Amino acid sequence: MAKVLIVDDDEFLSEMLVHKISKQGHQCTVASTLALSLKKAREANYDVILLDVNLPDGNGLTILPQLTSMDSAPEIIIMTGIGTPNGAELAINTGAWGYLGKDQLDKGNLLLSMERALQYREGKKKVEKKTAVLKNLEIIGSSPELTKSLDQIAKVACTDINVLLTGETGSGKELFAKAIHENSQRADKIFVVVDCASLPETLVESTLFGHKKGSFTGAEFTSAGLIKQADGGTLFLDEIGEMNLTTQKKFLRAIQERCFRKVGGDQEETSNFRLISATNKDLMEMVKQGTFREDLFYRIQTATINLPPLRKRLDDIKELTFYFTNKLCRQYGLAAKEFSSDFFDILSSYQWPGNIRELINAIEVCLTNAGPEPVIYSKHLPENIRVQVARASVKQEPTITPTQTTPAPGADLYHAKSADFKAYRESSVNEAEKSYLENLMKQTGGNLQEACHIAKLGRTRLYTLLKKHKISRLGWPGKN
Repeated sequence: MAKVLIVDDDEFLSEMLVHKISKQGHQCTVASTLALSLKKAREANYDVILLDVNLPDGNGLTILPQLTSMDSAPEIIIMTGIGTPNGAELAINTGAWGYLGKDQLDKGNLLLSMERALQYREGKKKVEKKTAVLKNLEIIGSSPELTKSLDQIAKVACTDINVLLTGETGSGKELFAKAIHENSQRADKIFVVVDCASLPETLVESTLFGHKKGSFTGAEFTSAGLIKQADGGTLFLDEIGEMNLTTQKKFLRAIQERCFRKVGGDQEETSNFRLISATNKDLMEMVKQGTFREDLFYRIQTATINLPPLRKRLDDIKELTFYFTNKLCRQYGLAAKEFSSDFFDILSSYQWPGNIRELINAIEVCLTNAGPEPVIYSKHLPENIRVQVARASVKQEPTITPTQTTPAPGADLYHAKSADFKAYRESSVNEAEKSYLENLMKQTGGNLQEACHIAKLGRTRLYTLLKKHKISRLGWPGKN
């Protein structure tokens, strides 16, 4: 018997799910809000959580990180009346087991998805779980987003597979690559860093593969190349998206065969390296545009770890700030600093487009501006950060000129310059649906069985449409 938590604010649907799932021998609990669902999830170890997206106090997808980071984290199946591709991607990337439209719930998909999730969960329990402890780690923070990335590092570090690190500039890709290396079987070997963005295009091949003396103008001696230097260790290619297509083709063979030729050389050389790549670009989009080889893309990303930007791990900002402030104070010979009460409020309100690298720069500015002062205030932060936070805190009222008029309710969208055909059609369909459903509820007095019969709709589909248009099935007068 499994413990199932159903999170949905619709009593009718919740009752239907309880009835259906209880018949399979499982124990069900219901919560109607995000706050209540988190409270119940913390109080009991649920095996499966069925989570609605649109709830009275927010979007269900927002609590996925909190649920998946719990001890004995439950398997989560998202239920939604109005699904979107972006929502489905977010759910899966955040650790959800599945993503189902509510029109699929009465077709056996829910019970099948639950059965597979429970089988998977049972299989995990039978395998002895070994907690991987990462050593030599300089990655600071304990937020759920960061913890997920660290768990992925622990999994790939004990293997020799190719790893692709993705993330925004300044999110710490080189630090993560080094953590993988230092927790692998190659930790006592060399860690070679190649910044593909800084390599002159004319020297990329010779830098990677090496060259023979006299193979080109300026080649006054034979060079081994970075791939050969990484023999037995780890080769880290930072910003691999900057590599040109010609080099990509040659590097693909080096990955496949671990063989290559020096520029100007006629003999094959070998190198047993472990490859870690990193990029802040969308390589799949580059593949579609023909600027990155598809075969190379699939070779370098046997495992992909996406590093969260700093704005999505705000819980780590205070710890990061203390760490880098103390480190810089020791480096510059300064006395330890304290912080004013409002300092971290400003840090948490900023979006940090430059991520941790920008945070470190901001701390250096603070130390410079504070000088010998023992306390760092928000006044000491870079001006651009303070300006952006101040601007974001002010709600700008829309300016209405005398020539502007507010369209009357029901105005013909055809005459609106900003409305294209798709917008006009969608608006018309929504209005027609809402009007039909209101008349249907009025005609049937809110009787769903009779309404389904008249509309020739399934119960779940009718329920989904009612919820979409915020039409309650209750409170309608009975038929005369």
